[in-house]
Amino acid sequence: MSPEQLRAFCLSFNATVEEFPFNPDTSVFKVLGKLFALTRLDATPLTVNLKCDPEDALRLREEHAGLIIPGYHMNKRHWNTVTVDGQLPDQLIRELVEDSYDLVVAGLPRAERLRLDRP
Repeated sequence: MSPEQLRAFCLSFNATVEEFPFNPDTSVFKVLGKLFALTRLDATPLTVNLKCDPEDALRLREEHAGLIIPGYHMNKRHWNTVTVDGQLPDQLIRELVEDSYDLVVAGLPRAERLRLDRP
């Protein structure tokens, strides 16, 4: 998955915006103001921080040692840093991004979740 594809996929989710609160090189993807993905699209290797269920986070780190690690500069229990350099299948990366988005949406107040469901 290329940096452009990762960016486009993150932005494909309902009510998602890209912001640069830290510096002009670090993309922060948010849904209704809540972070679900953080990356430097120009980094080599390309990595992305994604929210993850704590049990799944541990399992993924074991299954993909060195490619999925505890979230860099994040709460290590709830965030993973995923290397996007072609070693992991694109489908897995898409699933992890979607899971991150879904976890953040699930934590939003009910009224905001309902707003997302409207066409």
